[in-house]
Amino acid sequence: MVFSTRAGGVSVSPHDSFNLGDHVGDDPAAVAANRTRLAGVLGLDPADVVWMEQIHSNTVTVVEAAQDGPVAATDALVTTQRGLALAVLVADCVPVLLADHVNGVVAAAHAGRMGARNGIVAKTVETMIGLGAAPANIQVLLGPAASGRHYEVPAGMAADVEKHLPGSRTRTAAGTWGIDVRAGLVRQLLGLGVTNIEADPRCTIEDTDFYSYRREGTTGRQAGLVWLTGH
Repeated sequence: MVFSTRAGGVSVSPHDSFNLGDHVGDDPAAVAANRTRLAGVLGLDPADVVWMEQIHSNTVTVVEAAQDGPVAATDALVTTQRGLALAVLVADCVPVLLADHVNGVVAAAHAGRMGARNGIVAKTVETMIGLGAAPANIQVLLGPAASGRHYEVPAGMAADVEKHLPGSRTRTAAGTWGIDVRAGLVRQLLGLGVTNIEADPRCTIEDTDFYSYRREGTTGRQAGLVWLTGH
């Protein structure tokens, strides 16, 4: 399980420099070079990294082989295939990496406000269990994302997300209503019997080591990757 930052790539402003998103207006050649560099650092074949066409849905897709292009219209990937790396792109949304190494099932999920509200992570866990994973064996890592301190939303939106993802509504540093998606996801995962959870506390809105859509508007995407080693 790894997360990238925005440093170490070839993209130029406003996508500087390690942008891995191919849908944000960056030079496709730069994105391809960055993705190749990422795979090389991790000891992976770039062809074995599976990307998603993320649409803020709660759709989960099981993949069994390398793909020719991103998996269409999905926000979570699950696999039992060793050596196949699953990638999630974010710039404030929560990248969620899940792995049951005992039973050989891994997953990557894109948990933005809407996806998290609509159960993308719960559906991912359900799909993993269907492939043989056990909740007690699933390790979860929640990556850098917008924190409740800075993720300000209208009161009605905060209440709506809280209704569907309890534990997510909070107050920002400014005292306004906000959402802490990671806090809500931790509570949800615990309710599903998944207790081995780690959350990176870094906030993409305030930490300039990361891309942030809220802070910058036009910007790049960092990634989280998970895979089962060996073939």
